[in-house]
Amino acid sequence: MTARWTQRPPGSNWGDFGADDENGQLNLLTAERVLQAVAEVKEGRVFCLSLPLDYPGGSVLNPRRSAPRHFATRRGERANFILPLKIENPDFTDVVCDDAVLLHTQYSTQWDALSHVGGMFDGDGDGEAEALFYNGWRAGEDIRGPSGQGDDLEGTYAARLGIEKMAARCVQGRGVMVDLHAHFGAAREVVGYDALMRVLQADKVTVEAGDMLCLHTGFASLLLTMNRRPDPARVHDACAVLDGRDAKLLQWISDSGIAVLIADNYAVEGLPARPGSGCHASMPLHEHCLFKLGVHLGELWYLSELASYLRESGRFRFLLTAPPLRLPGAVGSPATPVATV
Repeated sequence: MTARWTQRPPGSNWGDFGADDENGQLNLLTAERVLQAVAEVKEGRVFCLSLPLDYPGGSVLNPRRSAPRHFATRRGERANFILPLKIENPDFTDVVCDDAVLLHTQYSTQWDALSHVGGMFDGDGDGEAEALFYNGWRAGEDIRGPSGQGDDLEGTYAARLGIEKMAARCVQGRGVMVDLHAHFGAAREVVGYDALMRVLQADKVTVEAGDMLCLHTGFASLLLTMNRRPDPARVHDACAVLDGRDAKLLQWISDSGIAVLIADNYAVEGLPARPGSGCHASMPLHEHCLFKLGVHLGELWYLSELASYLRESGRFRFLLTAPPLRLPGAVGSPATPVATV
């Protein structure tokens, strides 16, 4: 397949994994990397890295996302929940429960698909920018908007770069923990390249190509203390975030060759980002990772128990298994990641 573009964004890796690639840096999760990850298992102990999916609660973090709505399916005119089947046949002894959930795919612990954030770029070299996504897949053709007009929100579908592509790769590899909370505490700290390098050096953490990088900030643990009633004043001014405007940090992400980037905070990077100049992305780290590099972002993971164990054990690596839902066409997905040490 020939490339859909004649020029690629500066600093991107478009085409490096093939003209039709939809997996980005997940291509670095090779069999060799999986074996290296399995070798990190010493005790067989496991950690759940997901928040309960009804956290954070409310819509404080993002007014466009709401908590899951849980309800029963119907069986005829009845709610199909705690339903004795003897109503259908007096000889039946079964009592059944069947339910459904209306779930915002990126409300709680989640993965961003590569179709989550694109950018305006002149891929054809004709002087006109168009909406493109990772590896040059096009808005409207490959990532489709609503089929209706006005308030009709249905019909959206990522025919390319959907989250099911990530699920099919299984997403298992070597996790590497960077414990920002141990160095910066619960106060808001915008972490750039220099500060991150100091943390890596102090904790003797090494990051290699194909690693699944996890940043522990303590934010998810803070949410748990709020019992689904997040305090806006606290959650918007708490814990470490990456500085998406730091060009040195973005270059390090490129050079490191990480397969994915994960944090226990809302967006990995600080939002709103520091002011930019000229035409620029509002979410610069999202643009760099999802649009340019094909690095999936994990957000709102629960990392505190694992981070504490690793620090006490003098370790920073572990086996990470974290597939999203295999939901065709979705641009994000809940996840229930598992760490094994």
